[in-house]
Amino acid sequence: MRRILLVLLFGAIVKPVHGQVSTIPRAGLVISRTTAIRPGFYQLTAPATLDSALIVIRGSNITVDFAGVRLIGTPSSADPDRAVGVAIMVDGGANVTIKNAHIRGYKVAILARGTRNLRLIDNDLSFNWKPRLYSIVEHESLADWLSYHHNEKDEWLRYGAAIYLSGVRGGEVRGNTVVQGMNGLLMTATDSLLAWNNDFSFNSGLGIGMYRSSHNRVMHNRVEFNVRGYSEGFYRRGQDSAGILIYEQSDSNTVAFNAVTHGGDGLFLWAGQHTMDTGEGGANDNVIYGNDFSWAPANGIEATFSRNVFIKNVVRGSDYGVWGGYSFNSVVLANELVANRVGIAIEHGQENRILANHFDRDSTAVHLWANPIEPSEWGYPKHRDTRSRGYDSRWNSISGSRVAYRVAQTEGLDGRGNLIHADTLLVARDTASVKIDTAISVVENFVADLHRQYEVRPLPGARRTLPGVHADWPRSTIVVDEWGPYDWTSPKLWPADSSLTTPLKLRVLGPKGIMWSLVSSRGTTLSKTRGHVGDTIVVTPVLPNAGHVENWTVTLRSGPRTFSYSRFDPRASWNVTVFAWTDSTHPLNASPAFAALLRGERGGPALSLTTSRLDYVWSRPRVPGWPRERAGVVAVTSVDLPSGEYALRTISDDGIRVFVDDRMAIEDWSVHESVVHEVPMAAGRHRIRVEYFQLDGWTELRAEIVKGRQ
Repeated sequence: MRRILLVLLFGAIVKPVHGQVSTIPRAGLVISRTTAIRPGFYQLTAPATLDSALIVIRGSNITVDFAGVRLIGTPSSADPDRAVGVAIMVDGGANVTIKNAHIRGYKVAILARGTRNLRLIDNDLSFNWKPRLYSIVEHESLADWLSYHHNEKDEWLRYGAAIYLSGVRGGEVRGNTVVQGMNGLLMTATDSLLAWNNDFSFNSGLGIGMYRSSHNRVMHNRVEFNVRGYSEGFYRRGQDSAGILIYEQSDSNTVAFNAVTHGGDGLFLWAGQHTMDTGEGGANDNVIYGNDFSWAPANGIEATFSRNVFIKNVVRGSDYGVWGGYSFNSVVLANELVANRVGIAIEHGQENRILANHFDRDSTAVHLWANPIEPSEWGYPKHRDTRSRGYDSRWNSISGSRVAYRVAQTEGLDGRGNLIHADTLLVARDTASVKIDTAISVVENFVADLHRQYEVRPLPGARRTLPGVHADWPRSTIVVDEWGPYDWTSPKLWPADSSLTTPLKLRVLGPKGIMWSLVSSRGTTLSKTRGHVGDTIVVTPVLPNAGHVENWTVTLRSGPRTFSYSRFDPRASWNVTVFAWTDSTHPLNASPAFAALLRGERGGPALSLTTSRLDYVWSRPRVPGWPRERAGVVAVTSVDLPSGEYALRTISDDGIRVFVDDRMAIEDWSVHESVVHEVPMAAGRHRIRVEYFQLDGWTELRAEIVKGRQ
């Protein structure tokens, strides 16, 4: 009744513009002419498949105005990974405009296929689908790593998006807001689009992504904090999240005047699988001009196997300012690279020009090299010249670096005429034809000519995006929880260092100047009960008996908002036995022999240990005696769970079996990348047995009990 009243109330005060039809949205609605959607709050479930949609727009010369409309797929109280379906699908046509829509709670908010001159204007498409993340404060989970390498069959749709465009030609994406989802704007086979004045920030995957998409302009956008895979003081991997992704034969795009700070990578540009296999093509001739790519956990700019232009960009506080592996004939001109671990790093590059850049306090300013052995599975080096050679690196300013130039296996580097104040001018190995001096010289005219050739001018009517709102926030302000990056707009409790210590130190995060007070504390004592944002409080659990379940919640209030932090730890003690297996005890090809091995009937274990957490992730073992590959594990524990609902969660790479009270609960006995499994657990006492095998490569094995049904 309340929803109907809202619809009637809004509808009573809005009249359709001349020529428009006023329509109430409903499942299965097809729009084929200019329409004003009746204002109101509509909670409508979309079909679960991504091949259909809640609303379809079909035809040409159509404007659909959603002013005053709220389309809700799942309620705001639901976990974000429960969102399903497509809210609006544009099916072909030409000259289609969607404006003023507020859409949340769907896997995809707007999907367009084969449309010409599509215009998406002033829509708010925030809070749509995003996945739960399994990386924790102390270490990441490999399950959270992304892969955008293949999208020939719209594989990217599995990651959801606020806007997904396929085969769109021309048009404009302007004034849209997408926050707290996974991906903002994804384009595949989409050309000649202008995306500007948008805010695609605080998403857990990509702000903007392109695949086989060329001649697009991405300008004057806020694309900040699109990140995962970062924990201050523990790891900085990014997990292939990025502010802007340019992939697989995406050519001649212009990316200019965007604030792209605090992304996993700021810009992630890769030639594509076709180039890797054949050596042909690339993601070439893109102009990256006047952007801020600072504070990336991984690379401010990563651009590989391609030919591109990078002018007047800023990268501060990242691992690598520019990573240009296998770049050729690229121009890196007049960029500002500050306090990165390495300013510019290029392996196996040819004929690149690094001119008139400013390096300040990068540990190494320029690193150029080739590896004696390249990956045998790559086709690229079999078809292309991949020697490191022919660098022009003049008129740069380098100050405060430990090493100005670090060069190995390289032939030909002209580094004359630079202004250098570094501890070491050059570290060279197996290198020929290197010319470096500190004789300041006048920048030659061809540098100015290069700038004029590639100059990009601001668009009339553009919003001010630079400097970005968060331009000066250090990388340590990236906080990623199980649902993605924290946006700092509301208060939050977060561990000051490790989340596993007892007592636990929690920081009160949030906007500066706000106060907080204690609402409730169950199962704990606190070091203080009121204070300000920026405080650190110490939480000490109250355990009635030694070894009892640690199960507590702290809830604070700041103004009208409450915010909490909880811990559930059944304090299990795992007995872990690790074996080395061979072909004769192969877990897949000789299962009875492997089972006998785990029972200790085929030789003694490699090691035995007792641990409070069954939680291992590594490329090289960190436990002495653990086989680097071909490891078999059996781990046993007992837990006593109080009244409530629980789930047993495992993450494994490779095979896993779990028995609860001697009954199979989880089985994924195969070679696979990290996979998450969950099954419900009842209260009471239970015996848990985990069997696991690892073939080679990365190891991940985690088993834990979490509160609630996930």
